[in-house]
Amino acid sequence: MTHNLTNHGPKIALFEPDIPQNTAAIIRTCACLGVKLEIIEPCGFLLSDKRFKRVVMDYMSEKEIKFYQSSIDFFKYKKNERIILMTTKASKSYTNFKFKKNDTILFGRESAGVPDSIHKLIKNEFKLKIPMKNNFRSLNLASSVAMILAESLKQIKLI
Repeated sequence: MTHNLTNHGPKIALFEPDIPQNTAAIIRTCACLGVKLEIIEPCGFLLSDKRFKRVVMDYMSEKEIKFYQSSIDFFKYKKNERIILMTTKASKSYTNFKFKKNDTILFGRESAGVPDSIHKLIKNEFKLKIPMKNNFRSLNLASSVAMILAESLKQIKLI
């Protein structure tokens, strides 16, 4: 199924991503679904990394990706927007949340999530998790982004 690409839907934000293959897969997902991607630097890899380029192929369009020099810049720019933090530390499931059209859905680093300073900037009502079986820590970041993005696009009727 195809749909008209729009920039009036949710945005995906990655906090200091550190695995090039995951970021490249997320770029492809966002490109295919017409969703803007925002990356909070520094990244744990170079965009010229061979592993990154192999996965991203020709899906990377600079105009669809916004880079922030730091989390300070990101939160300053987003001061009037709703930021949803996906975290294993949340108590609320993403399936029990009402996404809105202009949400920015923030995902932490693969190796460490987001620091406490970022957690403190986001209200608990906007912290969500993906429920998992006991004794499992987390899903792959690219898989998590795809799940949450699909749910949010479905709720706001963009897919």
